[in-house]
Amino acid sequence: MEWSDLKIFLAVARAGTLGAAARQLGQTQPTMGRRLRALEQAVGQTLFQRTRDGFVLTAEGEAVLAHAERIEEEAIAFERTLAGQGRALEGMLRVSASDWFGARVLTPVLAGFTRAHPGVTVELVTDARLFSLARREADLVVRIRPFDEPEVVQRRLTHVPYALYAAAGTPPPVAGDGAGSALVTMDTAFEALPDVGWLTRLLPRARIAFRSNNREAQARACAAGAGFAVLPRPLGDAEPGLAAIDLGEAPPGRDVWIGFHRDLRRLARLRALLDTLLDRLAG
Repeated sequence: MEWSDLKIFLAVARAGTLGAAARQLGQTQPTMGRRLRALEQAVGQTLFQRTRDGFVLTAEGEAVLAHAERIEEEAIAFERTLAGQGRALEGMLRVSASDWFGARVLTPVLAGFTRAHPGVTVELVTDARLFSLARREADLVVRIRPFDEPEVVQRRLTHVPYALYAAAGTPPPVAGDGAGSALVTMDTAFEALPDVGWLTRLLPRARIAFRSNNREAQARACAAGAGFAVLPRPLGDAEPGLAAIDLGEAPPGRDVWIGFHRDLRRLARLRALLDTLLDRLAG
């Protein structure tokens, strides 16, 4: 049994289809299918039921999954331990953040960092998905809630204030009412966020005109006149055509946290980038 075949098994189990797993690993579907069959022959069991909708683990596959995940954890821990010994300011760092924060706040700092340290390549991935530090999906993760994983070293990076915005020249709504007004807000998956609750509390009779999980899209819709939106000030203040609206009570802001796996705490390029981010953004 080859470890590389177990990686393919895990990718298929998580993605559900050969195509998605192949894209994830950068391999072709025929190669993935051939290696998966080789693994099944090596263990003498059928690990997946092939269905019209994708691959479903059999009972034997479920048993293999638990062992494969433990093997993966050990292999990645080994990689992290070796990576954490790096003393030179060279190599790649993968940073994960939300769309607007990565584009508007992190990118200028990261660009300056790469100019100062030309041996380091920074890869910024903006995604609503929470990337795993344990699996080395990212080296540094920036997000708006603290980390609860015991192996993650975290720091509060900064505090982001929020404000209510509208297209320039739009009359302000009546606080506590909002009748006749339209709102631009998060999609239903994020309706528990504090700023969404603030918006519906202060403008309970306003109708929701536009939803998106993308803050940049909200800002553009707001500037185009779709309705009032609560936005992070670093985004809203920089968006052309938007004006902040004062209703006598500011929306709740959010703390931003940065975290990395403890095995990487001695990685020189990570420490240098962390120090740069804290120096430029801490507040």
